[in-house]
Formats: sequence, C-alpha cells, structure tokens
Amino acid sequence: MSWDVVLFDLDGTLTDSGLGVANGVLYTLEKMGYPKPNDAELKKYLGPPLWTSFQDYAGIPESDTHEAVRFYREYYNETGAFENSVYPGIPELLTKLNDEGIRLAVATSKVDYAAVAILRHFNLDHHFEVIAGSDETGELRATKALVIEHALAELRMAKGTSIVMIGDREHDILGAKEHGIPGIGVLYGYGDRAELESAGALEIASEVSDLALALYR
Repeated sequence: MSWDVVLFDLDGTLTDSGLGVANGVLYTLEKMGYPKPNDAELKKYLGPPLWTSFQDYAGIPESDTHEAVRFYREYYNETGAFENSVYPGIPELLTKLNDEGIRLAVATSKVDYAAVAILRHFNLDHHFEVIAGSDETGELRATKALVIEHALAELRMAKGTSIVMIGDREHDILGAKEHGIPGIGVLYGYGDRAELESAGALEIASEVSDLALALYR
C-alpha cells in the first residue's frame, strides 16, 4: 500500500445516492417555480456542491441559494438520504484498509451531519476517523477544496504522510490537487472518464474491485 491516509468522497464513491439527490433537486425546483430539468441536466447535480449547482445548472440567483438549499434539505434529510445504497464491495474494501492500519476519512460536499447520518445508517461510520462535510450555511466549506482542508486539519497528520483522494467527479480531483494531493477517479459513480482525465486523476477505476487494485499498486 502506497498510502498512509485515504480520503473518500461519499456520493458516487461509497454510496449510490443518485435517486435521493435527484428527487431532492426536483422537489426544490418545483417549490421555487423553476422548470423541471431533463435527465442529462439532472445528472449534473450529482456530486458538485449544492451552493454552486443551483446557480450553475438552474440559474437560481446567489441571493436565493440559501432558500434553495433549505428546500433541498427539507426533502433530503427526511427521505432522500435513504433513497440510497452502498456500492457492492465497499464494506469489504474499507475493512481491509482498516485491518492494514490505513487511516480513512470522508470528505464530501454533503452537509456534515447528513454525511454522518448516512454512514451510520449503513454501518460504515466506524471505518472512518474523520467525516468531513460542508457546513450548514455554506459560508465556511462551500467548495470541495475547503472540505478537504477541514478533513486534513481534523486528521492532524505528521509531516510526510502520504495521502490520496478518491472520488467520482472532477471536483474531488481538483479539490485534492489544491492541497497537492493526488486523486483516483472512479467510473461507477456519476462522472465520466473524460471529466476525470481532464481534472488530472492519477488513475481511474471502473469498478470497486479496480479501485482496490489501484490503491495497492
């Protein structure tokens, strides 16, 4: 194993949360009177931070972003979070990494308390020393780079620690690069190869089994 610490994204990397996220977005746009997106447009919301997604993809003004996020969480925290499933092979991979003494953390654009609740629901929370997410207001950790910065601070690592970030979208890879951390992209989530290659992923894994091989190269 080349890494002392492995950071994992949550949505599209540990769990298949697409249905719940999509339904939360549809609920929000309907509440705010915005048109229903088609499937291709809806897929864009899977992964990036909510604060920018509603502006970038729906055209919601920045001044209305807090209301949009409030509506989204109204649906997601009650229902959407559990329209979700763990990717096959993930529990076994996390157990293997734990057994070998690799330190694990989650760095997700999802608000921190929702990330904890989801991981606890699926009995995955005990695998991670740190579960870092965005803050509720989006004022402190609205970008993936800031979430990763928070995770790194919480881990309190010694100088020279080798770290890798695993995620399915360009935001994961680019956010890690801002901290000089390489990223491994996964294709079983919501991004595609072109996106991950363009972001500069060190390696790209098609399946969870490929991710395990990439980590042990």
